[in-house]
Amino acid sequence: MPVTLDSANRRQLLDRFLRYVKVDTRSDEASTTSPTTEKQKDLARILAEELKALGCADAAMTEWGYVFATVPSNIPESHPAHGRVPTIGLIAHVDTYFGTSGKDVKPQIIESYSGNDIVISADQVLKVADNPNLAKVVGHTVIHTDGTTLLGADDKAGVAEIMTAVAWMRDNPGFLHGRIRVAFTTDEEVGRGTEHFDVEAFGADYAYTLDGSDLGEIEDETFCADTANVLIEGHDVHPGYAKNKLVNALRVAAAVIEGIDTRHLPETTEGREPYLHPYIASGDVTKVDLKVLVRAFTNEELEEREAHLRAVVAKVNERFPKAKITVKIEESYRNMAYKIREDSKVLDYALEAVERIGVAPIRQAIRGGTDGARLSFMGLLTPNVWAGGQSFHSVNEWVSLEWMTKAVEATLEILTVWVEKTE
Repeated sequence: MPVTLDSANRRQLLDRFLRYVKVDTRSDEASTTSPTTEKQKDLARILAEELKALGCADAAMTEWGYVFATVPSNIPESHPAHGRVPTIGLIAHVDTYFGTSGKDVKPQIIESYSGNDIVISADQVLKVADNPNLAKVVGHTVIHTDGTTLLGADDKAGVAEIMTAVAWMRDNPGFLHGRIRVAFTTDEEVGRGTEHFDVEAFGADYAYTLDGSDLGEIEDETFCADTANVLIEGHDVHPGYAKNKLVNALRVAAAVIEGIDTRHLPETTEGREPYLHPYIASGDVTKVDLKVLVRAFTNEELEEREAHLRAVVAKVNERFPKAKITVKIEESYRNMAYKIREDSKVLDYALEAVERIGVAPIRQAIRGGTDGARLSFMGLLTPNVWAGGQSFHSVNEWVSLEWMTKAVEATLEILTVWVEKTE
């Protein structure tokens, strides 16, 4: 029979989550250090010590703020799968989104949610009409923010779920599993979560990130992602004597942004539609650095969006011939589906495990990325399991404890499937 967490386990899961979200681990996209903020190590140290207390003797934090630990296999020598079950990695990230404060998080808990709109503050309301998943969690324990910070369910829900799974296995030695490797990474939110991740040293054969959203979702596709750095160089002179001399880089940048087809923006796309997203502009009259995210599910569509951006830039340059505009494309990550389809059992076993715990599995493509995308291309196939959080990156972030509980149960069942399929 599949594992079912009891009330004590659920309470421990909630307690862990509440502890973790109160540690400020906001990353910093502008930083060049690794990790980008030292405070990410505050939670990493806590997790390393807790893992040691749970029996992971090798648990430790690296200089990069990563935490690694091993749960040894407990399969007896007499068992047909002894020594044959692949090592499975369980991965989550400790950092929170750089664009929203994660300091002094004050989680608000609703026991047995009624299904009504949730009043967060005098001027903020979580409306069911705008958050349709609220209708699916009536009767659940719902945790949300106080409206001044994000909650941090992305991805401290995943962290708490992995820790709860490790604790449950320690307390239930009769539950058979192969060797498990745990990893908590830093800087996922700024796209640097695997920058110092040594796949060979990690020693897992397959892995799962717990970093998704809705109940039952198993994600085996991400965007292909690039960042376009558009550098605009103008010419500054005194505005009183600027006629036919001044080249305002700010106006040129505005023209580039305005020139992007509105059908290609994130606010007008959904599902598998690609987009261009101008998201950072810094500079002055003399020079502006404009960053544009380029996202698509195929390499071909990615190249199409980049070609559109270059065409926009060329047209703007005709309008401002004295400006110098350069476009540099940097690769971020690629759709992990390209790799996972080469050995699909890592996905198939997860889908089967979700069915076994009585949840309808939803094979989903992420309109974003995870550490699993890069890891898959680094040789460690890593699909994504839901963690339960909603409205990521915002001051309206919330999560259902019951959905988190099911993520733990699914994780444990995935480990069971790997044992059974190896016999």
